[in-house]
Amino acid sequence: MSFRIQPQPVTRPNRCQLFGPGSNTKLFAKMAASAADVVNLDLEDSVAPSDKTAARANVIEAIRTVDWGTKTVSVRINGLDTPYWYRDVVDIVEQAGDRLDLIMIPKVGCAEDVYAVDALVTGIERAVGRRKPLGLEVIIESAAGIAHVEAIAASSPRLQAMSLGAADFAASMGMQTTGIGGTQDNYYMLQSGQKYWADPWHWAQAAIVAACRTHGVLPVDGPFGDFSDAEGFRAQALRSATLGMVGKWAIHPSQIALANEIFTPTADAITEAREILAAMEEATKNGAGATVYKGRLVDIASIKQAEVIVKQAEMIAAQ
Repeated sequence: MSFRIQPQPVTRPNRCQLFGPGSNTKLFAKMAASAADVVNLDLEDSVAPSDKTAARANVIEAIRTVDWGTKTVSVRINGLDTPYWYRDVVDIVEQAGDRLDLIMIPKVGCAEDVYAVDALVTGIERAVGRRKPLGLEVIIESAAGIAHVEAIAASSPRLQAMSLGAADFAASMGMQTTGIGGTQDNYYMLQSGQKYWADPWHWAQAAIVAACRTHGVLPVDGPFGDFSDAEGFRAQALRSATLGMVGKWAIHPSQIALANEIFTPTADAITEAREILAAMEEATKNGAGATVYKGRLVDIASIKQAEVIVKQAEMIAAQ
């Protein structure tokens, strides 16, 4: 391990991020009552240009008046290439109050994008005397974003989470697909006449996880577009969790339980992790740096793996 210790990300559940358009006020109470860890009130893609101003006012009112319980409350602003984003930030930070936790910046292509929002937020917070500093989260949705992913992850002490936005990312990369996440029919290997499908999002997810873990940011998988395909969602979420992502977006209520299930360690996984820690503790007492657990070697690296599972389970149980 490098002598430069990797910072730890913020400690909070982020298994499921539920999105809802700011233009649909009927959804706010349902989002608050859901089992999602994070709610994202959207001012960007799901809101028509003619509804942007009204949606912004709706979101401000909802943040101030809806009982969000223990949820993390985030607002996705419009992109920095639009005429809406600065007013989103100004009005929300000035008017929404301390219940707002995060601002999500879409289509981030470089560290300077984050700096611009950070600087504006900082000035407004000082002007209004906000007591709780706002966090930021970003979406990687372009070739530029993935090319600059590490610089983006290191861009601001406010940055808490980073997600992959598959649809815009695919368009920016020139990928021949209209799917939002999941397996793509033409992305396969052929052996002995049999097709074997690979994961076209794997490399981008791995790059995001590495950048996030290096700089203390939570890596999150983005949307899975076909909300009628529960098993497709499950498969992608399992791959993301295995890679080190901590959660996934839900664009439909049916995806919430799936995300929570997959990104919550199972009872068997927790039991095994605790048993590994106990076995290594006993080995250490006996002067050994490794031991055998269920027929396989475990050592100091195994402790770190087990601690990740146990800490995650304890954090979720403490909610």
